Amino acid sequence: MPFLRNVTAGRGVPDARLAEVAEHYQHFGGVSPINQQCRELLDAVRVEFGAHGIDLPIYWGNRNWDPYLADTLARMRDDGVRHALAFATSAFGSYSSCRQYLEDIVAARAKVGPGAPAVDKLRQFYDHPGFVEPHADALRSALDTLPAGETRVVFTAHSVPLAMNRTAGPTGDRYTDQLTELAELVADRAGVEGGHDLVWQSRSGPPQVPWLSPDINDHLESLAARGVANVAVSPIGFVSDHMEVRWDLDNEAAETAKRLGLGYARAATPGTDPRFVAMVRELVTERLDPATPRRRLGTLPVWDTCADGCCALPPRR
Repeated sequence: MPFLRNVTAGRGVPDARLAEVAEHYQHFGGVSPINQQCRELLDAVRVEFGAHGIDLPIYWGNRNWDPYLADTLARMRDDGVRHALAFATSAFGSYSSCRQYLEDIVAARAKVGPGAPAVDKLRQFYDHPGFVEPHADALRSALDTLPAGETRVVFTAHSVPLAMNRTAGPTGDRYTDQLTELAELVADRAGVEGGHDLVWQSRSGPPQVPWLSPDINDHLESLAARGVANVAVSPIGFVSDHMEVRWDLDNEAAETAKRLGLGYARAATPGTDPRFVAMVRELVTERLDPATPRRRLGTLPVWDTCADGCCALPPRR
């Protein structure tokens, strides 16, 4: 509950709703899976750096629980670190998936005070081969587990308010644009035939605020009504199998599919796939040496430094 209160601070979410969400965590020993997944990724990146002669210390800071980012920056200051590169475990542009990380860094540096390291966030990586290819391979593996019959591929990502998507990127809609392009890239490399859908999951806002839709569960209802036999769900909006994947897809969506008589398979996320780990190294080396070619598969613009008004927080209603 303390963690959930941190996550929802300022949103007016009642304790009754938080208690309902807390029950989801009890299915995983009362903790989020993401911390262990972060530890595993950190270990893999350290090995990757060592194998390529990159002598850089690696630290980890969270927004809503220990190790808090400000505590991490204080430790870095005490260790003599003056400049750092930040890898955020979100591949996309929008307030919650990019701008908020920048604000967190500013707030943490202010809390640490004099001597806090300067921190530069690495670029968005939604179309990097190290992110796309593990998703594509996982989707192929999921499709192979389904029985005969018409199968629909459904890509999912975390829903955000429509107003937030409208302010995503310098000209708006960058979140949905990136995910739409990513879905095409993954589907193409997975050899998907017959089309695919991009839908949304894990909505958490008040009902009067419009969010991206349709929700994955509503979409499964539509697919069953159309006579689709099987569905392969690929959570391209996520880098690891954390709570939104394990609960919202492996429990809630899977139960919806079972009730509807749909064959259901959920593709894995990159996690510590060696290609994803290598991508982290590549993002670091391209920032350290601007002459390093950027490996990209998409067409949308990317940049290293966000303009002040990029991905602005939309006004609350």
